[in-house]
Amino acid sequence: MSNKLSDEALDLLFRNARSHNGWLPNPVSDAVLKELYELLKWGPTSSNSCPARFVFVKSFEAKEKLLPCVAQGNLEKTRNAPVVAIIAQDMEFYEQLPKLAPRRDFRSSFAGKKDLIESAAFRNSSLQGAYLIMAARSLGLDCGPMSGFDNKKVDDVFFSGATWKSNFICCLGIGDAAKLYPRAPRLDFSEACKII
Repeated sequence: MSNKLSDEALDLLFRNARSHNGWLPNPVSDAVLKELYELLKWGPTSSNSCPARFVFVKSFEAKEKLLPCVAQGNLEKTRNAPVVAIIAQDMEFYEQLPKLAPRRDFRSSFAGKKDLIESAAFRNSSLQGAYLIMAARSLGLDCGPMSGFDNKKVDDVFFSGATWKSNFICCLGIGDAAKLYPRAPRLDFSEACKII
């Protein structure tokens, strides 16, 4: 395990990282968002399907469209976040498989198979959303992922007529540590794991 990350890096990514509810007014540049995608895109997905699609909501106008879609308890953190990423799933992701997985005809494994498409799109876009969080943390950004929003409203507003559907949203920026809740516990290894 000679390539193990330093304790400092592991603290940044996991042990000291928090889900933020408040945000400092520091902007997040488009260049940082591009760098973020260039990192997260390398995370593995089944058959290299890469079904996630990302909409980075930054402008006042776009934020005003998003706010009516989020739950009341998430309004302020959504309004004040420099960026809110909509992590979506392309329900026709398999059309990209000839490019993404050219070694075999994976496209025909999915085309016309609604249940398989839905489960693969959801599972793998969720993975890619997690990669987004880890990539953001590695670049010094804080995250506030949430599912407290109306998927149908988001889809109607942002993806009408498209093949994309929202999975979850995630605020990005520099978190306001003064607005953090006390850290919640996690399950111990013996409670969550088995070695068989």
